[in-house]
Amino acid sequence: MVSQQAPLAERLRPQTLDQLVGQQHLTGKKSVLRTAIEHGKPPSMILWGPPGTGKTTIAGIIANTLAVPFYTLSAISAGVKEVREVIAEAREKERAILFIDEIHRFNKGQQDALLGAVEKGVVTLIGATTENPSFEVNSALLSRCQVYILKPLTDEDLGILIDNAFRDDPWLRESGIELKERSALINISGGDARKLLNLLEVVCDAAGKGAVVTDALVMEIAQQRVALYDKKGDQHYDIISAFIKCIRGSDPNAAVYWLARMIEGGEDVKFIARRMLILASEDIGNANPNALLLANACFEAVNKIGYPESNLILSQCAIYLASSPKSNSATVAIGAAQSAVSTHGDLPVPLHIRNAPTRLMKNLDYGKGYEYSHSYEGNFSLQEYLPKEIAGTPFYVPGKNAREEELRKFLKGLWGEKYGY
Repeated sequence: MVSQQAPLAERLRPQTLDQLVGQQHLTGKKSVLRTAIEHGKPPSMILWGPPGTGKTTIAGIIANTLAVPFYTLSAISAGVKEVREVIAEAREKERAILFIDEIHRFNKGQQDALLGAVEKGVVTLIGATTENPSFEVNSALLSRCQVYILKPLTDEDLGILIDNAFRDDPWLRESGIELKERSALINISGGDARKLLNLLEVVCDAAGKGAVVTDALVMEIAQQRVALYDKKGDQHYDIISAFIKCIRGSDPNAAVYWLARMIEGGEDVKFIARRMLILASEDIGNANPNALLLANACFEAVNKIGYPESNLILSQCAIYLASSPKSNSATVAIGAAQSAVSTHGDLPVPLHIRNAPTRLMKNLDYGKGYEYSHSYEGNFSLQEYLPKEIAGTPFYVPGKNAREEELRKFLKGLWGEKYGY
């Protein structure tokens, strides 16, 4: 029984899959994860998603459903010793679940301590992370786990959570509070259920019994009670969003300010550097190809150096990226190409550009008619490379900047009007 003194988010934490709001792709009827849980055979897994999307809740539901011992460790406070103690205790049980919050913060030694127990089934591991496990979880452990991606909750999901809170929580139910507007609650929470419920509790507590809660009141109370930077949640995503938008908007001054906010909050240097590495392609791309090189060098350097000296490297990179010309043409190009794949399905590769390693394939005309570019003037042959159904489709449209204008002229000289250059 959860104490009524506990935070609202904890009082309303779902105990069954049917009570869980959101993540229907994982826990809805006939979904892969739900089926595994109902059959009593969930695999070791990594739950990857933003804060407040249900990672800890899902772990608890699995333990409740299977009625097995449930151990929980935080990667912030637990070391190899604690991991080994839990594994030793779990060996005496028929079955046990080990939940590790923020597993991306475990170093290699801590992660390696889990390998044998996971492989032999001593524990079913459930790791929760807000970071891409491909970068943060070592490959040996990752290969023994299924990775499930959790999505931010939708506005509809958040609305359901608000309705559930007023229906299921005794204090709210008896408060007489009228929630006249809810847009501010939903917008501020940003798809984070815990943030939504924490904010709802703060607002209702400040407003008092019988109050009428409007968007204006929510904004007033929220601004009065701004949380300190929390690298585990809350402002973590808001400030990195502001930082990236400043670089995209070519404002190095604002970018350095938000960078300083993250540094002073103790943010993980790899998280900051990784986001700049993504931005270098997403928002600068071929307008300045050197941006990707510098961002990659920054990522490697801060991994070697750490705080406080990495502050200088992060600052240099942020200023360079913010001061670079911008282009999202590469982002748009791959998006358009992926859309074409979704629309047209698996179109056949034209015969002349297929590989023909065997006699049979050659007899089927694989590779027949292919024109080797280097055998032609200018190392170019005007031949078709796309499936005939989408021939001439201009996925890449050069941006309007000096570097890509050069690319546009070069490509137009090769292809003429085919792609509209």
